[in-house]
Amino acid sequence: MSQPRNAFEIFQLLEKSNCGNCGEKTCLAFAGAVFKGRRRLAECPRLDQSVIAPYSDNGAFSCAPEAEGAAHFEKLKSEVARIDLAEAAKRIGGHFAGDRLTLKVLGKDFSVDRRGGFYADIHVNPWVAIPFLTHILYGKGRPPAGCWIPFRELKGGRESYPLFRKRCEEPLKRVADIYTPLFDDMVHLFGGKQVERQFESDISVVLRPLPLVPIMVCYWLPEEGMQSSLNVFFDDTANDNLDIGAVFALGSGLAQMFTKLAQRHGIPLDRA
Repeated sequence: MSQPRNAFEIFQLLEKSNCGNCGEKTCLAFAGAVFKGRRRLAECPRLDQSVIAPYSDNGAFSCAPEAEGAAHFEKLKSEVARIDLAEAAKRIGGHFAGDRLTLKVLGKDFSVDRRGGFYADIHVNPWVAIPFLTHILYGKGRPPAGCWIPFRELKGGRESYPLFRKRCEEPLKRVADIYTPLFDDMVHLFGGKQVERQFESDISVVLRPLPLVPIMVCYWLPEEGMQSSLNVFFDDTANDNLDIGAVFALGSGLAQMFTKLAQRHGIPLDRA
């Protein structure tokens, strides 16, 4: 795997259009974020896979958080192998049978066995798998209270909120501004539920990436003299069932999923 000596070497790989689709203001800013490990080269939507491939499986350099994430993932799997999955299922309201603990993830069955093997009706992405394992290991099983708070008000969320907004809320807003069926897709494809106006928003949808960790997406349509806006809220029990890193992963992962969904429908997100 190739390793760059500085951000400028990464910058030379980019098309230098400053399109902003990656969430950074300029290609140079994106290159710096990749070199520091905050972003992945694969997050540039205009790079060909042949450019990304020499740097890693996902365009992540060895100093990137994904490298630490992989180690963390393996650690969680080894810890799951040492616990009583039947007892864990009782604690978090899951189902245990045939050596597997099963939960609903976005309305689909998602299971793990004592060896850390996964069985799922959806693709096993790290942004799903790590929160899933974290919830099994450390979740207290506290049911949602129906009190919605923003990410920054969760324990440990304030200092990482600017990055959460860039990775989750801003990409979702770009999709919602252009791809109007977004919220219908949330409801019909992923077991979501459109709810009555929340916080006076125009559209509010609740998703359950984990049964005890609901996420509410609220979208305000543009009005005369005002831009549209989108915010993501969590039940205030989220900290009892996940750590802040896993909550972040769920939010940013959902944003990636809906961005890819829109792009598969040919939606030109660079218009946002």
